[in-house]
Amino acid sequence: MDYLLQLAASPTAWIALATLVVMEIVLGIDNLIFISILTNKLPEQHRAKARRIGIGMALILRLGLLSTIAFIVQLTEPVIEILGQAFSWKDMILIAGGLFLLWKATTEIHHSMDPAPNDPKSATSGVTLGFAAAIGQILMLDLVFSIDSIITAVGMTEHLPIMIIAVVVSVLVMLLAAEPLAKFINDNPTVVMLALGFLIMIGMTLIAEGFGAHVPKGYIYAAMAFSAAIETLNMLSRRARQKTLAESA
Repeated sequence: MDYLLQLAASPTAWIALATLVVMEIVLGIDNLIFISILTNKLPEQHRAKARRIGIGMALILRLGLLSTIAFIVQLTEPVIEILGQAFSWKDMILIAGGLFLLWKATTEIHHSMDPAPNDPKSATSGVTLGFAAAIGQILMLDLVFSIDSIITAVGMTEHLPIMIIAVVVSVLVMLLAAEPLAKFINDNPTVVMLALGFLIMIGMTLIAEGFGAHVPKGYIYAAMAFSAAIETLNMLSRRARQKTLAESA
């Protein structure tokens, strides 16, 4: 109790908490984009449930990993060396997650450009398999993003209560933003392609990080913000043209 009171009275602890909350929210954007794209492929009545499960699992994984900080720190220690390049468990997990994101985003882009014929299977079977597959893929990426998130938290502060608060706040923000973001992506098909491009970039960044090439996150998010701003201008331009055509008609 005295320890918590000391933290609450420390300006440094509040600054660390605010900084870490912002960092965790930014890192959660990648996770949220993936969840939004994946759940939008499910039947509408299952989307909200899948998003809640996906984000709930992200919270459970992050809190679970926080309870094993000593183990998480060891994940950064080299365990194998290939052609002079040392790899830790964290590196291999990031590389695997990056490859999965590249595969998933490329597959989704292919399906968007060249849609497959309607599946002759029954609707019930498709919903069950689709929901299970979506949850499995969300869980896989939750693990990758959670490890990256917790290692970032451990590197920024040594106080476990600050880490827990930051993680809980960031996941709550994800939960609040999930529905509007998914609806926005679903209502604007061109945004889907942009978001898939983001996932490819994030996947390449994870692979680069796994091979020891540090990519400043500021560059990645600045590029994403710039692309999003351009797409916003395109959307406003299209709506203006549609409004003009409607008025002239």
